Amino acid sequence: MNVLFLSLSSNVDIEDSQAIYGSLLKEMINNNCNVFAISPSERRNNKKTHLLDKGRYKLLKVRTGNIQKTNILEKGISTLLIEHQFKKAIKKYFKNIKFDLILYATPPITFSNVIKYVKKRDNATTYLMLKDIFPQNDIDLKMFTKKSLIYKFFRKKEINLYKLSDYIGCMSPRNIEYLLESNKYLDNSKIELFPNSINPRKENIRDYSLNKEYRKKYNIPISSKVFMYGGNLGKPQGIPFIIDCLESLKNYKDIFFVICGSGTEYNKLLEYKNNNNINNFLLINGLPKVEYTKLLNVADVGLIFLDYNFSIPNFPSRVLSYMEKGIPVLSCTDPNTDVGDVITKYKFGWSIESNSVNSFKKIIKEIAIIDEKEMKELGTNGNRLLFDKYNSIKNIDIILSKVGD
Repeated sequence: MNVLFLSLSSNVDIEDSQAIYGSLLKEMINNNCNVFAISPSERRNNKKTHLLDKGRYKLLKVRTGNIQKTNILEKGISTLLIEHQFKKAIKKYFKNIKFDLILYATPPITFSNVIKYVKKRDNATTYLMLKDIFPQNDIDLKMFTKKSLIYKFFRKKEINLYKLSDYIGCMSPRNIEYLLESNKYLDNSKIELFPNSINPRKENIRDYSLNKEYRKKYNIPISSKVFMYGGNLGKPQGIPFIIDCLESLKNYKDIFFVICGSGTEYNKLLEYKNNNNINNFLLINGLPKVEYTKLLNVADVGLIFLDYNFSIPNFPSRVLSYMEKGIPVLSCTDPNTDVGDVITKYKFGWSIESNSVNSFKKIIKEIAIIDEKEMKELGTNGNRLLFDKYNSIKNIDIILSKVGD
């Protein structure tokens, strides 16, 4: 079986078991699929379009404009152009390959013409992994309004993508409910649960020897309860709320916060740290994957943040890396997502809404006095659930069963 995977991410790595797409593609190869992945090579990298041939896995890096970590105008233009660039690259590099399955995720929603072209050419099955509901996502963040032309343009693109997809896999039950409620024309039979997943490894559980080593390396007090966030630092994370929460707990010496990541709102956190006398907060501007994974051993609790204004039920994949480490999770989100429901139902952490600093302060102080035995039990619950329900091996069966239907 030949599988075409379309991605907006410039870092498609099938050797990364903690990446939701990399782990999925690796499992496909393990199931005798030939994988052909296409991802951007952004202009800032100064590289021409090129093909990396690794046997059963081929990665086509297509030169595009800058898409990630850039201003909204450049991102918008680059996203619109990427469809033409991908289609052109497929015609040149994959013209003699007949694809059985086209696999793609949101964002973006602007792959419609690429998918339509390959689907018609090869009579391929199309499967959308719904990770981001755009343009409603940006409406919630007040980037533009529903009356704007840009909304109407992208909403039409979104509808076209849904209609073009033979199957749509959603991250959570509430994700499914939202999609069907907002798109009445969709056939229920093409919508199914397809959760974020990785290839978890038992050896990646929290290493307490590295905990001590990395606390020393990063000057983190050995006796403090460490709350760590790692990932994107943009508008979806609700950075003003995070800053207010940090401010409310800056005088508590037995509590320590580590925030590691990058994004459009990183400088707001940097400015806050530089302009305030706060000794229980470490801000790191991103780290290589291996180093971040080691640093994660210092965490007693993993943090999830989502802006309170979201009306769409996001389910951050970041929670999976915490679960793999066996670290309890504190979810601070809008009331529409069900990630907090999963965390509390399976007893591997806590959930609050991201509109109350007092609620955050209260739960942090409560967690800070929980003994080590109970914390380990919570972490074990999350780790067990990861292997049971958020394992890429299970998702492979869902996808491959659709080909040829």
